[in-house]
Amino acid sequence: MVQQDDTQIDKLEERVVLIRRVSKKTTGGNYVSFSALVVVGDGKGKVGVGLGRGLEVPPAIQKAITSAKKHMITVPIHKNSLPHEVLLKYKSARVLLKPAPEGTGLKVGSVARVIFDLAGIYNASGKILGSRNQIINTYAVIKALQKLKQRNTQ
Repeated sequence: MVQQDDTQIDKLEERVVLIRRVSKKTTGGNYVSFSALVVVGDGKGKVGVGLGRGLEVPPAIQKAITSAKKHMITVPIHKNSLPHEVLLKYKSARVLLKPAPEGTGLKVGSVARVIFDLAGIYNASGKILGSRNQIINTYAVIKALQKLKQRNTQ
């Protein structure tokens, strides 16, 4: 059983969404570090977001990947799209996500496109209002996906 979990974790695809150079003024000069935002998903309904910081870019990315794997969520998918519409306010961002018919593609912008692609959602439309901060927008989309419920198909 443990080996199956390891192979499942190895099949995860990861994408770096954002790398920021953070500088802090100190008495001895500047303290420079890097912050990385990474999205991890398996394309079958599991997706996670992680934020990592480090003195160099590769350790920051590794920390973000580890954090994303720890905080993965399961997204309900109905016919390669969302099961229903969802509207959410998270901090300064408002997120509207809607299902779309087959063949429409992803009509969402910025980080939502990356998250949907790695989650295995190929037809959806949506809008992010109120914030241009990619970190806040990423977490807002994840919160909106957590609110989705499985659709009853009878």
